Amino acid sequence: MTTVDTARTGRVNSTAILAIILISYFMILLDNSIIFTGLPSIAAEMGYSATGLSWVQDAYTLVFGGLLLLGARLGDIFGRRRVFVAGLAIFAAASFLVGVAPNGWWLIAARALQGVGAAVVAPASLSLLTASFPPGRERTRAVAWYGAAAGIGASLGLVIGGALADWVSWRAGFFINVPIGIAMIVLAPRFIPETKPSTGRFDVAGAVYATLGMAALVFGIVNSAEAGWASPTTFLTLTLGAVLLALLIRNESRAEQPIMPLRLFRSRERSGAYAARMLYLGAMIGFFYFTTQLLQGAMGFSAFQAGVAFFPMTVVNFAVALLIPRLTPRFGNAPLLAAGVALTLVGMTWLSFVHSGSTYLSGVALPMILIGAGQGLAFAPLTAAGIAGVKADDAGAASGLVNTAHQLGSALGLGILVAISAGAGSAAESPKEALTEHVSTALTAGAGLLAGCLVILLVFIVPPAGKRKAGRRSASLQRQSIEHRSSTT
Repeated sequence: MTTVDTARTGRVNSTAILAIILISYFMILLDNSIIFTGLPSIAAEMGYSATGLSWVQDAYTLVFGGLLLLGARLGDIFGRRRVFVAGLAIFAAASFLVGVAPNGWWLIAARALQGVGAAVVAPASLSLLTASFPPGRERTRAVAWYGAAAGIGASLGLVIGGALADWVSWRAGFFINVPIGIAMIVLAPRFIPETKPSTGRFDVAGAVYATLGMAALVFGIVNSAEAGWASPTTFLTLTLGAVLLALLIRNESRAEQPIMPLRLFRSRERSGAYAARMLYLGAMIGFFYFTTQLLQGAMGFSAFQAGVAFFPMTVVNFAVALLIPRLTPRFGNAPLLAAGVALTLVGMTWLSFVHSGSTYLSGVALPMILIGAGQGLAFAPLTAAGIAGVKADDAGAASGLVNTAHQLGSALGLGILVAISAGAGSAAESPKEALTEHVSTALTAGAGLLAGCLVILLVFIVPPAGKRKAGRRSASLQRQSIEHRSSTT
């Protein structure tokens, strides 16, 4: 019997399922960072102003963050595999439209459409993983690979984006998504079992409040990077987002089938994981954004060289992430997560001391190794904490919250770091010194976000995990005692 036949008769091929999910998720994350090293080429070709260029990334982030909860709930209602495939189709088509964009407005609109596809694929991929792998060793391994994809996709995107921008065109990075997307669309129905659609009413009000509220919040955060936090537009959109999200919470407490079940927040571990993920991703997106500028603007690296400069982090990240399935049974998720965030904090703090006389090896590469090791340790346990104890019916909603925290954290963090570092370097004697001081200030603020993340972990995630471990040890000792008494009588 072939692998495909096996899948069709109810015996699933877990390797094929994991590969399809990871490749699809990796494609989205790769595309989220591949744009960074290509921005100078895009600006030159499209004639963007600084504000217009920022929307090449922001349009994607805005739509992605705004539609995540809706995308997650669609999978619960209509079947996760079906929605997963539809999201892949949208993302692949939008990638093609980005690649052939004749002008600036077309490119921004196509990037927004990519955000729609990503908002469907990202939560569907994690919920399919949760539904396809039972709790225990199999799910630990799958989540570890998922976390590795999250970490490596961001840094590898810089390498690929820089190489293609230097050697071919910035457009090539988006054309790559088309054959990958088509292949996953063909393979997904053959290997991934469909989940049973939920019956009942769709939470229309919740979907509207969640989508518009998230979109307004992300827009306000993104706008603050250009217009400032005191801008009327920033203030009004953030206020509107807060009001809509308050209405969402009120609606979710009454809805029969809520788009964001409030019961997911009853767990201290999950709530802490969502907050910690926002802070961690806020620091990491700032790391990529500002370190890329440092390498190209202050150290004289080309786009490709800047991408390759992230290799120390990428290699260490990948190697450490692969060890997670072996380390988790021995140490548990919470200690690994705390160690990962602590390592990232040390690396970011070291990197923040960069100055105009710093060399790549001591000023950037060595701190990157610590950041890569920390990210490799942190991502999988952080993802696992966000879906810990979730029932199958809530897998989509929990996955949506994990990815919402991911995107909102990225947007919020970048907005905060850009605002904090806006005036840094204004008194410097040279452009190189000004840029270095600007980057150093932003990375120092990023280290502050990581410190906050570590505090949340120690308060909300580590104690519950410790209690569970103590409970399991006590239960094991009781079983051993009972077995011993039985054997002696």
